[in-house]
Amino acid sequence: MKLIDLAHALGGRVVGDGSLEVLRPVHPAEAESPADLALVMDKRLLPLLVTTKARSAIVTEGAEIPEGALDGYVVIGRPRLAMAGITEAFERPVHREPGIHPTAVISPEASLGQDLSIGPFVVIGPRARIGDRTVILSHVSVGAGAQVGADCLFHPGARIGDRVVIGQRVIIHHNASIGGDGFSYVTPEPGSVESAKATGQVGATNTILRRINSLGAVVLGDDVEVGANASIDRGTISDTRIGRNTKIDSIVQIGHNVQIGENCLLCGLVGVAGSVKIGDRVVLAGQVGIGDNVTIGNDSVIAAKSGVGTDVPPRSVMFGIPAMPRDRAFSQIKSLARLKTLFADVAAIKAKLTWPA
Repeated sequence: MKLIDLAHALGGRVVGDGSLEVLRPVHPAEAESPADLALVMDKRLLPLLVTTKARSAIVTEGAEIPEGALDGYVVIGRPRLAMAGITEAFERPVHREPGIHPTAVISPEASLGQDLSIGPFVVIGPRARIGDRTVILSHVSVGAGAQVGADCLFHPGARIGDRVVIGQRVIIHHNASIGGDGFSYVTPEPGSVESAKATGQVGATNTILRRINSLGAVVLGDDVEVGANASIDRGTISDTRIGRNTKIDSIVQIGHNVQIGENCLLCGLVGVAGSVKIGDRVVLAGQVGIGDNVTIGNDSVIAAKSGVGTDVPPRSVMFGIPAMPRDRAFSQIKSLARLKTLFADVAAIKAKLTWPA
């Protein structure tokens, strides 16, 4: 790729020789040849341009390039956005073989699209439908009646349950489970959880746990991505739904009946309990826990490790256990840090006010 072509793809501008051929993007300290492209979007890396073997680079606006260090470079604005463009331009797609591997087990009732890649030991159940150009890598299972759109990519070990509906261009990473049964049980009489919620005490014993079956399915919108070992449970009656372009990180648990909007980000180790409603463009940072039946409004951001047990208004920034508005949470943390001094001051005052025995 020529440097000028990369600049056009990134919306940047070239300084120097735009005809330079670039083979791969690298950290400036890891360049091995003049054809390497040094990524120097952090200005702290600029001194490395003096010794790097690369003769081209990506830099941010205002960067001061050492004299003679480069033959050409591209100036960009927002580094993280540029990184998206760079990795797209130099993408290394996963290896896939065209056609259907002889070890795949495909029901004669399944409907297969055109130009598929179906890898070793894949199992596709009866009445399943697979869209055109979809890539299903090894050891993936697609359940009966599942519907998969065009241009999807399923990594090894992904599990797609019965009747799951998946849109177009969806990516499912290794060993994710889409469409397992919900975690839903009931006791014949009001049990320990119900008494604890009502009175704050355990006034009943769970002698029998009766299963509530999952009759619904899971629906993933177009351009959804689900990380490795994530789990999305099917609904009890209605479907669990994930909106268009929402991205779900690895080891995320999404319970039964959950409704998630479009363009959301759910980071690693997030847990979403049953029947939660999450609006559009919501961000749940790492290890956030959401209690059952909670509603989170559009454009809200929940900080890492927060525990959400009540509804969250739109455009809220929440933090803490229990989660509260960020400013109030930080104020409480500052107050806790002052307690040691406060206790010492109170002890000194008490000592002055104590009458001799």
